[in-house]
Amino acid sequence: MSRRELREQIFLLLFRVEFNDLADMPEQMRMFLEDDETDRSDADSDYIAAKYGKIMEKLSEIDGQINAKAENWDVSRMGKVELTLLRLALYEMQYDEEVPVSVAINEAVELAKKFGQENASAFVNAVLAKFA
Repeated sequence: MSRRELREQIFLLLFRVEFNDLADMPEQMRMFLEDDETDRSDADSDYIAAKYGKIMEKLSEIDGQINAKAENWDVSRMGKVELTLLRLALYEMQYDEEVPVSVAINEAVELAKKFGQENASAFVNAVLAKFA
């Protein structure tokens, strides 16, 4: 899988956090990675699981940073797609040295166009710009 495809897979897995108890997420991850309809190698699955785990370790810290920078917004009021994209991009911007900041922002905006509502990409871009 390309980096873009891997990022999208991580987004789709991370999105499940909004609909499941954290205690249920290991089972959700297992089901996600065992999905026969997605063509991914064992290495891709390992990468997705590892990055997802790293994001989850920093989730409360990332949410706190989002709350601090997103004026007049709180993570509890944000759309689930936008919040998930902000979490993923912010993790990449601050903790993943392999991903340049501009790439993290651009990829989040592109995913917002694909999965979000009409103004999602502008919102994601505006919030992430405050961290750049």
